Amino acid sequence: MEAQLRVGSGVSQLDRLLGGLHIGDNVVWHDAAGSLAQVFCLNFVQASQAQNRPLIYVSFDRSPKNLLDMLGPLADSPQLTLLDCFTHGKGAGSAVFQRFYERERAHPRCRIVPVGQPGRVQAVMDAFYGAHAALEGRGEVRFVFESLTGMQELWGGEDEIIKFYAHSCPRLYDLNTIAYWIMEKQAHSARLRAQINQIAQVAIELSVRRGTTSLTILKAERRPSETHHQPHAYWTKDLNVSFDEQHRGGGRWDLGLRLKELRGKKGLSQTELAKLVGVTPSTISQVESNLIYPSLPALLKMAEVLSVEISSFFQEELEQERGVVFAAAEAVEVKLADLPTGALTAHSLLPVDMKVKAEPYLMEIGPKQTLASHFFVHKGEEAGYLLAGRLQIKFKHATVTARAGDLVYLTSEMPTAWINPGRQPARLLWFKIR
Repeated sequence: MEAQLRVGSGVSQLDRLLGGLHIGDNVVWHDAAGSLAQVFCLNFVQASQAQNRPLIYVSFDRSPKNLLDMLGPLADSPQLTLLDCFTHGKGAGSAVFQRFYERERAHPRCRIVPVGQPGRVQAVMDAFYGAHAALEGRGEVRFVFESLTGMQELWGGEDEIIKFYAHSCPRLYDLNTIAYWIMEKQAHSARLRAQINQIAQVAIELSVRRGTTSLTILKAERRPSETHHQPHAYWTKDLNVSFDEQHRGGGRWDLGLRLKELRGKKGLSQTELAKLVGVTPSTISQVESNLIYPSLPALLKMAEVLSVEISSFFQEELEQERGVVFAAAEAVEVKLADLPTGALTAHSLLPVDMKVKAEPYLMEIGPKQTLASHFFVHKGEEAGYLLAGRLQIKFKHATVTARAGDLVYLTSEMPTAWINPGRQPARLLWFKIR
């Protein structure tokens, strides 16, 4: 095994602090809040898919429906296998969970495998080693185990966990995999945590204090230790993870983070950007993880596709003075995820590399079209002015109608659907407010 081979985690600053993931790594996440590791797992799943690597997600704590909702578009991948240890574990084989498999419904392209006896350690091991064997020949397989805490609750004690982990961790290392293991820090004794850390190749603690989240590398074999045992403050927005170090003056700008941010504003996946630039999705993933730098022609093409100046990759916002009038021809079409193709067109009315407190968009919803979700996943307020047409806006407990000249203002509850019942397009001037 080539121990020095680095693999991106999907979070560029984590790769910089950690020195990248190595094939064979078992990465234990000590989650002090029980929910902090999720964004790092989702980035790992996304990076694995961009690198065209199969991944097995073993879940003890979420029903299949809950897990699919959490994964969102990431579940729509034939490279993903979900091992359901919940339905016959904590779900106790309840009919409400069994109906997930009985209903005739359109599943995403991932494979979902129920484990019949997850309360038996050997049954779980047989399930995930069997799933691994079925994927051999498709490149090194990645794993996410959610979670060691859920296993302990089902298996009834720490002794079973340490025996399971002491057997599985070395075997997964020898199989040339990378595995993420999640455990709730407060749910386990210091003795168990120390034993787990001793066996793992990488151990990371996630904590929150006075509203600030921080990441501390406790152990990372075969890497320099300069960044170990130091808390690094970070914050998240959707799948983006930003660290304090990335916003302090005087340092080199993070090209990978900037590319990821601009790509997200344009609404492109890594695969879509790669196709437009003429490189592989793995190249985009490695650039965003700061494992490689793009060639100058590729960087120029990225700027063209993302409708930005090339200098935007190296500074947070353009320093040159902006005008006060932006021509209609300067509007940039953006893609909104999870909405049907052709039902909606959206244009950003300001350059995507411009930092503003209110981002204006021009939306056009086609006649007789229904959008089964809101335009954005956004924690701030939003507002819109209906320029033309009529729209029905569905919320959880009500449906309202807006007509041309009406203002829509959203604070906390987001719409579950937008419907254009008319025969003409509905045009909407929309603002995301920071």
